[in-house]
Amino acid sequence: MKRVLITGAAGFLGSHLCDRFIKEGYRVVAMDNLITGDLRNIEHLMPLANFEFYHHDVTKFVHVPGDLDYILHFASPASPIDYLKIPIQTLKVGAMGTHNLLGLARVKNARFMIASTSEVYGDPLVHPQTEEYWGHVNPVGPRGCYDEAKRYQEAITMAYHTYHGLETRIVRIFNTYGPRMRLNDGRVLPAFIGQALRGEDLTIFGDGSQTRSFCYVDDLVEGIYRLLLSDYANPVNIGNPSEITIKDFAEEIIKLTGTSQKVVYKPLPKDDPKQRQPDITKAREILGWEPKVGRAEGLKKTYDYFRGLSKERLYEESNHREFDAARK
Repeated sequence: MKRVLITGAAGFLGSHLCDRFIKEGYRVVAMDNLITGDLRNIEHLMPLANFEFYHHDVTKFVHVPGDLDYILHFASPASPIDYLKIPIQTLKVGAMGTHNLLGLARVKNARFMIASTSEVYGDPLVHPQTEEYWGHVNPVGPRGCYDEAKRYQEAITMAYHTYHGLETRIVRIFNTYGPRMRLNDGRVLPAFIGQALRGEDLTIFGDGSQTRSFCYVDDLVEGIYRLLLSDYANPVNIGNPSEITIKDFAEEIIKLTGTSQKVVYKPLPKDDPKQRQPDITKAREILGWEPKVGRAEGLKKTYDYFRGLSKERLYEESNHREFDAARK
């Protein structure tokens, strides 16, 4: 039975990865400092003999006894609300955390994967975005703490691969959604659903002509799993190339939820990307992967999840109380 360390394991994506590796028969070591993660995302795994949890901050020295076959570094604030509130921690987990875990991977002779992001492309001048595009990023803008942390992650990971011969993988993740997202994390999809559930008008920043491409979490996890087990070391885009404007997406949410809210407009934040669409040619050719879940199906599953939360949990998710408490 192979053993995998997953950092950021109590977060949205990390918890789904834990589920997948348990299903595949791995022993899973989950690690999270809970600054944005939530133990409720993995509480169903706690009784399992092949699952263990470490409450730890990876920017500090990381020690895991025993063998490790794989390390997946998915610990990082990933939403604008989070990384704008804690920019230093965001940079540290991208830099110091990645360095610590690469060192652990060398000691354990483990294959190492980092969760990079489409944000390495910044506000792109190339559309759709291919892995060969180097990006258009403002390093001193408000989003620089996240964008540059991820770009540094890629650089140091590739340096360990070329200099030390470490087995590494880099996944560039585009907009992803599904159960266990936080409603008030600043990303467009949970923000819209949260506003709809609370009977509020849906807020669009800018004129709504900017685009996003949304990938359901099960599809994303499948792509990550295939990339980890592949022989390809360069970055690979994993996302759904089905592109939609924010204005049209808001209309889809209103139709899905059956509510009568209107759409209101506010100024576009600085450096917010105008277009986002992955070119997934490499994923198709190298991994034999492409998304299977259509947006209508995925949105219904996601909406049903949030609608099923208790009123207390829904209020908590919407007001971000746990994150604020952890930050203090």
